[in-house]
Amino acid sequence: MNTHDSFSFNPSGRRLVVLKGGPGAERDVSLRSGASVAASLRSAGALVTEIEVTGTEVEIPDGTELVFNLIHGTFGEDGVLQGLLESRGIPFTGEGAEESRVAFDKILTKKALLARGVPTPRSEVLTNGETPSLPLPMVIKAPRQGSSVGVHLVREASQIAPALEDCLKHGSEILIEELVEARELTVGVLGDRVLPVIEIRPGEGFYDYANKYTKGATEYLVPAPLTHEETAAVQRVALEAVRALGLRVYCRVDVLLGNEGPTVLEINTIPGMTETSLLPKAAAVSGLDFTSLCCKIAELSLTARTTSA
Repeated sequence: MNTHDSFSFNPSGRRLVVLKGGPGAERDVSLRSGASVAASLRSAGALVTEIEVTGTEVEIPDGTELVFNLIHGTFGEDGVLQGLLESRGIPFTGEGAEESRVAFDKILTKKALLARGVPTPRSEVLTNGETPSLPLPMVIKAPRQGSSVGVHLVREASQIAPALEDCLKHGSEILIEELVEARELTVGVLGDRVLPVIEIRPGEGFYDYANKYTKGATEYLVPAPLTHEETAAVQRVALEAVRALGLRVYCRVDVLLGNEGPTVLEINTIPGMTETSLLPKAAAVSGLDFTSLCCKIAELSLTARTTSA
């Protein structure tokens, strides 16, 4: 029996739209997420229209009951698409426009985390012509990209200038963070439910775009081999981060676990949704199959849209 029958959102006969693609650097990943979700919803009896988005405009068919937004990164995850759908009164999955905007911007996320006392690596923000004051090693990031696009691990002074130059291709601000040598973890959160912790072990280097999307390049341990106390601390700080940003639907929180405890890197409000993506992996370990996960996201999203209207 499919566990999604126990949820209040039943996709059978519902007119749903899946948005995928988008104009950003994560387009290919989004196409895969969208195809996976559409196939799953169809298997549960939904009437699904898939729309491949290429620019920053989208037309939603009349009568659509819910839009599944699977556009990762630019336009889909940064609040712009959410604002368009909100202005048209069309219900959609995920967070609202303002919450999405803040969570997508690593600088604004940092401010929100610090304001609530959530641990996060030391950082500074630079603009063109400025140089970092943090000591090496450091991480230099384009603050409004996803999938590790525009992220550079810098261990030598000679690497700083090229990294800054690359980040400026993505925007006028650059986020500099101290490099925390620690275990890389990620934690899915569904409403108030914290999913099992995943440990990410790249074969070499760090968890960059290539290691994320090259088959076999990274090992994923679900659940992460942590002590009970470590697991509890990581899940607690992940939920604190979600609350600090006012998120209510679903997301994935990236956490580092070092000698001084867990520290939050960033939050992904539209994480990958292929059958082998990290959030579905964690959901499966907790007893939610892929279709159940899609239905739970729909249920939480419709609740959020209703209570914020």
